[in-house]
Amino acid sequence: MDIFKKQESNVRSYSNSFPVVFSSAKGCWLETNNGDRYIDFLAGAGSLNYGHNNTLLKKALINYIENDGVTHGLDMHTEAKASFLFALHNHIFVPRDLDYKVQFTGPTGTNAVEAALKLARKVTGRTNIIAFTNSFHGCTYGALTATSNQHHRGCSGMPLVGVSRLPYEGYADVDGLALLETMLNDNSSGLDKPAAVLLEVLQGEGGLNVASKAWLQKLSRICNDNDILTIVDDIQAGCGRTGTFFSFEPSGIKPDIVTLSKSIGGYGLPMALVLFKPELDEWIPGEHNGTFRGNNHAFITATKAIESYWVTNEFEKHIAACSKQVKKVIDCTLQRFPSILVRGKGRGMMQGIECKNGALASAISSRCFEKGMIIETAGSNDEVVKFFCPLTISKSELEQGLHIFEQAAEYIAQCTTRKAS
Repeated sequence: MDIFKKQESNVRSYSNSFPVVFSSAKGCWLETNNGDRYIDFLAGAGSLNYGHNNTLLKKALINYIENDGVTHGLDMHTEAKASFLFALHNHIFVPRDLDYKVQFTGPTGTNAVEAALKLARKVTGRTNIIAFTNSFHGCTYGALTATSNQHHRGCSGMPLVGVSRLPYEGYADVDGLALLETMLNDNSSGLDKPAAVLLEVLQGEGGLNVASKAWLQKLSRICNDNDILTIVDDIQAGCGRTGTFFSFEPSGIKPDIVTLSKSIGGYGLPMALVLFKPELDEWIPGEHNGTFRGNNHAFITATKAIESYWVTNEFEKHIAACSKQVKKVIDCTLQRFPSILVRGKGRGMMQGIECKNGALASAISSRCFEKGMIIETAGSNDEVVKFFCPLTISKSELEQGLHIFEQAAEYIAQCTTRKAS
């Protein structure tokens, strides 16, 4: 551990919660250099929807590497990229009646958000962006302006401008969309007409807040009526995490722009995309670029992931069954320990349980770690314990992880009761 303390920056975070050295991983399991095993309910913050070292994806990648497939090609044409674009179009876009152009940005989610904001401003000629409370869109400057968390905003080093903030659905019982519609129609509201509205359908870092179908449809209508683009940030909630490939599918809306990263690469390999309606493609060649905007190894594993899991609806059925299993445990635990727990949150395999404060959530997470489970917290005060295991987890493995959580919640509830008495 000394090398990390000596050489690595204090900016690291997850290692503070899980101070062990991992050496191998498979499926939903992580193993340390001492041979201790942990069930993974973090999954690379949603980058490992298909699990660690997925056998199908690994074989495809090894075969590609052994045959000297192109590793790095800037944004030049490669067979790997062509295969991915075919798979994305045929198995993701066409069945959902979506028509999107695909932009490969730098390999991070925040870079995809940067590109989406730039494109929206370029196309509309406007500068203002609407973002919401409890949002998280990244930590580079443009994306950070749209991120609401003060912990991240506080280190920007300069004023964060160009974004107007509105209440997300359910925030402080304020109807943010009614406010938006009123302000757009009032010349004295002081709200500059925005280029776009940027949102997460299910807010990940913000505490698993879910936008309803009706709310999303109303937002889409307001945007359409006022010539405002809708940008859905599906970086964490996409690729099946909420039960469907895109988080917005159940609502029936079709965003103008969508950002993807994290699990789109399939294997945990860095990759990020911006999807947008063809009429918005006003980029000039090289106007938004990056040396690593074409990760060919990620193209291989991303293609294999789509072909292996999204050609039929069997994977969605598996996610739905796992989601019910998680919700059942959440509901049961809420009934058992009302002294420390408040409510269940989220949707699909992006669920969690809100504790009465962040200290309790942290204590549950720490206890889970002691018992062999990696699980983290979310929310404005880290008050939500967040279940985020790989979507490929088996029923028995999921049951094992949920049992560890139940035991941890029971232990913390008992400790709290003893302290109170």
